[in-house]
Amino acid sequence: MNENLIDIYIMGEHHQVPDSLTILQALEYAGYRLTRGVGCRGGFCGACATVYRVNGDYHLKFALACQTKVEPNMQLAMIPFFPAHRPRYRLSELKGTAQEVLDIYPELLRCYGCNTCTKSCPQDIDVLGYVSALLRGELASAADISFDCIMCGLCVSRCPAELVKHHAALLCRRIYGSRLAPRSAHLNQRIAEIRAGKFKAELEQLKNMDRKRLQELYAAREVEPEE
Repeated sequence: MNENLIDIYIMGEHHQVPDSLTILQALEYAGYRLTRGVGCRGGFCGACATVYRVNGDYHLKFALACQTKVEPNMQLAMIPFFPAHRPRYRLSELKGTAQEVLDIYPELLRCYGCNTCTKSCPQDIDVLGYVSALLRGELASAADISFDCIMCGLCVSRCPAELVKHHAALLCRRIYGSRLAPRSAHLNQRIAEIRAGKFKAELEQLKNMDRKRLQELYAAREVEPEE
């Protein structure tokens, strides 16, 4: 099969790759052996955060390498980790208020409202929206808006105030999940069943299985159909 090759530049180095590939596949096609900057390959883990420009466009663009196809003359670089301020806290010692999140991340009060964070999010999350919700004291709303955050840190890399929004949003979701979300009746019932030993025999059976049999069971598991 004939491949339509296009020119791309990986960290300044020229390569020719098929135009049908994602950025991640193009990196591997060009000979890169990725031990960082690659994870689930399904757009969920945020490990393959990438920045790029294309000829004739001054805008710096953001994407997940596993979800974005290459473009002619793309100049790209990966950011598998972005160093960001992360305060220490004990979730069990928090009461579960928005003010506590702002006390831990007071720099959020410096937000300019420029919306650069939203524009840089590869998940199309309304980043400024959840920061604004948190500043209004609406912790549940901040947790909900940020629910699809994959913690890639690209919003921080572009923020002129250097706000670590994704870590603050994670704290909101932790608080919401542990303190504010309605308790799940069926989950409590299942936990009680496990503690009562209802599944003890099945769990012991799984613990004693060899790797091959476990893999077979995993492959044959029931999964929800794709929409």
